[in-house]
Amino acid sequence: MEAQFNEIMDVIESYETIIIHRHVRPDPDAYGSQLGLKAYLSLKFPQKSIYAVGETEPSLDFIGGVDDIDDATYNDALVIVCDTANGPRVSDQRYVNGDKLIKIDHHPAVDQYGDLNYVSTEASSASEIIYDMIAHFNDFSIIDGSVARLLYLGIVGDTGRFLFNNTTPHTMSAAATLLEYDFNHNAELNQLAEKDPKLLPFQGYILQNFELDENGFCQVVITKDILEQYGLASNEAALFVNTVADIKGLKVWVFAVDEGTEIRCRIRSKDIVINDVASDFGGGGHPNASGASVDDWDTFKQLAQALKQKL
Repeated sequence: MEAQFNEIMDVIESYETIIIHRHVRPDPDAYGSQLGLKAYLSLKFPQKSIYAVGETEPSLDFIGGVDDIDDATYNDALVIVCDTANGPRVSDQRYVNGDKLIKIDHHPAVDQYGDLNYVSTEASSASEIIYDMIAHFNDFSIIDGSVARLLYLGIVGDTGRFLFNNTTPHTMSAAATLLEYDFNHNAELNQLAEKDPKLLPFQGYILQNFELDENGFCQVVITKDILEQYGLASNEAALFVNTVADIKGLKVWVFAVDEGTEIRCRIRSKDIVINDVASDFGGGGHPNASGASVDDWDTFKQLAQALKQKL
């Protein structure tokens, strides 16, 4: 892996324009790895033109913004995609228009779409990988609080505040090093956890309407009429995927939201591999945190049954 960091940096050094992408429906790690890499490289190579692009998630706008670039910018540019397992999930499909493509990810390698692919499933997050790159080149004197803040938020997001089983001693060591830089991590974590007051009645709906069976399987079904009733967009509903996570005896849960064109199913588990089921239904992800989209509720029932068989 260290040799790959050298190879990646050699490629970065050879390009004057670098465009960084990440996945659709961005989460804190997507933002953290993408914007953290941009901030790091901008400090290391101030003469280069470095951009971050993709759709935004309003609830995470506080983490940082993206750039609006034209198609011509991709001419002779290096493109780097962070935190994205497969090509169709890259936000802004112009990612294929650059001169060379690098993938940096921590999801299982189902689609090696880059010319150069760095995938470490041992890492808690893509942000942790960017931290490891900085450590490999001993660039801690180059980065500042803005870089540390972004990578810290990414790590916190993908580890569930260090509660998920992808948290390793190395993850904690990385977080500790990042906390040595100048940023208010308490304020940032509070902002990461904040929800608009208008959303909280919906949280009450989930707690009153989850379906838990005797084997530890739980499903939360959010239909279009429920979204309309609570005045929510589908991305706002998705913020509550872990609302049921603390239920005693819970082992596997699926949070399904009708987004109109598809039903987005977010799948979570405690120490039970579920990304194979997600893959069977055209999705994927981590062993304990995956997702898939289905076309109708009958197919959702098939997915739920497949998850129940895991128990």
